[in-house]
Amino acid sequence: MEQQVIIFSGRASRYLSEKIAEEYGQKLGDSEVLEFSDGEILPVLSQNVRGADVFIVQSTFAPAGNILELLLMIDAVKRASARRIIAVIPYFGYARQDIKDRPRVSIGSKLIADLLTTAGVSRVITMDLHADQIQGFFNIPVDHVFASQIFLSYLRTNFDTSNIIFASPDAGGTRRANTYAKALKTGFVICYKQRNKPNEVGSIQLLGDVEGKDVILLDDIIDTGNTICRAAKIIKENGAKSVRAMITHPLLTGNAYQNIQNSELEELIVTDTIPLKKQSSKIHVLSAAKTFAEIISRVEKNESISDLYNL
Repeated sequence: MEQQVIIFSGRASRYLSEKIAEEYGQKLGDSEVLEFSDGEILPVLSQNVRGADVFIVQSTFAPAGNILELLLMIDAVKRASARRIIAVIPYFGYARQDIKDRPRVSIGSKLIADLLTTAGVSRVITMDLHADQIQGFFNIPVDHVFASQIFLSYLRTNFDTSNIIFASPDAGGTRRANTYAKALKTGFVICYKQRNKPNEVGSIQLLGDVEGKDVILLDDIIDTGNTICRAAKIIKENGAKSVRAMITHPLLTGNAYQNIQNSELEELIVTDTIPLKKQSSKIHVLSAAKTFAEIISRVEKNESISDLYNL
């Protein structure tokens, strides 16, 4: 007998969850979130989940209530006797807190992993973690998938890839740039960055030749846009023909939209793991729904997902 699959959504990711469910071939599970006058929330499942494999889709970007809502939904599903509970977290918030890099700070991503496990998840599916080692914070399976196939497909369909060169906005993204460069059989350069404090870049230096090239900046997160916009300016000053950015998670806080609009970037290409706060002529959104639907299908059929990302 085929196992019943139910896909629920938190409020923060309903726009994406509906597309995932449609790609998977069914409607979203029936649920709602009640809210008390003091702001306390109460997720309510409006259908039977006993014995089912339940996938709960919710990105955990700010506010922190999105994380709490996910945890409460997991708890509700567990207490309703689901067979398995899989958290689909397109954007895994607090992933930038992955190490203790100074005295007396938290490791937020480890805490989130513990909370999810304690709440009752059997498995986590997420996309482009800020740090790969976060998978090791869990004692349950983590399917860490990548937006690279989404982005590379877009490049191959819309551009002459022979003149493209990739760029990492910092030394930490070298591996990502190298992976994309190998896929398109091209090169990559590095922007060496020094930070004064979070969200404040001190200096950037370009390592590599971009003369006459169509440069694609790569990163997992764009927050204020300061780093990407400064890197684009330096790359253009060094003779690049054009500069674009491909970034998975568009946090886009503060003056980010203004920074992007006034920058040397011709285009910012992102996925819909986080909803845009407003539209911009320079921002192009590619949907990750088909990717997540395919992964849900393969998890349910106990099939490998690694071949989906063989670049």
